[in-house]
Amino acid sequence: MEVKRFIKNLFGILAILLIMQSSAFAAKEVETTVPHQYPAKYTPEYIKQISDGYKDIGKDEVFYVALDMLKETEGMFSRNAILGNNLSRRPVKIEFRDLGLIKQEYATFDALGWKKGKNLYIFINNKHKKAPAGALAALLAHEALHQDEFNSLAEETYAWTMEAFVWDEILKIYPESNQEEYDLVKRENTLKKLLEKGNYTNQYIKKAVLQNSGYKNLPQYSPGFDKL
Repeated sequence: MEVKRFIKNLFGILAILLIMQSSAFAAKEVETTVPHQYPAKYTPEYIKQISDGYKDIGKDEVFYVALDMLKETEGMFSRNAILGNNLSRRPVKIEFRDLGLIKQEYATFDALGWKKGKNLYIFINNKHKKAPAGALAALLAHEALHQDEFNSLAEETYAWTMEAFVWDEILKIYPESNQEEYDLVKRENTLKKLLEKGNYTNQYIKKAVLQNSGYKNLPQYSPGFDKL
């Protein structure tokens, strides 16, 4: 009887182990089907080499890669601003956040520039955690232009145009960033189309800004942005 019980228990253990192995295999299968956030250049070794230069902006590695990708684009101004060359003279802190917890009307925003005391922050909507680093780079190029508590239609027009130009350049350097299943990539491609439609001027981007209900209470101009 004891032998039968031992055999029965052994089969039970083996069954559990098989289920665990199958689950692990399934998890690996799911993981490998998700497009990687980084271009091939950004290996773990390479990211480790560049991390010291970006660690003051936050803890999320994907932002280090995104900022590094801005080096070869019009977004260099924004990259330098985030690293400390801004009105606060301090690195901008970047993190993923549930924007609805800041204010319910922000819940659907893709990102938010924020000033608290002397510090500047960029909060990226949690829904973009898996977005390609290149798309995040374009978004950061936009948000880095908001460096004070003032905003305007002219400022948003400039920021959206900067974002579109940076995305256009990133796709030429890192075409693998164009992973259209991500909402942030869809946003960037929409801006790129507006830029192209306007023959690489802000003509149609400006129209989109002026028609955006979220900006209806903004003044036309703000400090540093005096042209529409």
